[in-house]
Amino acid sequence: MSELNTEQWEKELRALLDQLQAHPSRDSTVERQRIAVLTNLIAARGNKVAA
Repeated sequence: MSELNTEQWEKELRALLDQLQAHPSRDSTVERQRIAVLTNLIAARGNKVAA
């Protein structure tokens, strides 16, 4: 994984979070699942960089 991947994940995560905030009453199950995946990927990348 590269720093570019992490930046893309963070941009996608921010876009999804903004979308949820803009439309809180919409069914966002798929988006919430993707947010969980992205959060885990970013966290795992952060742990590997720090190690």
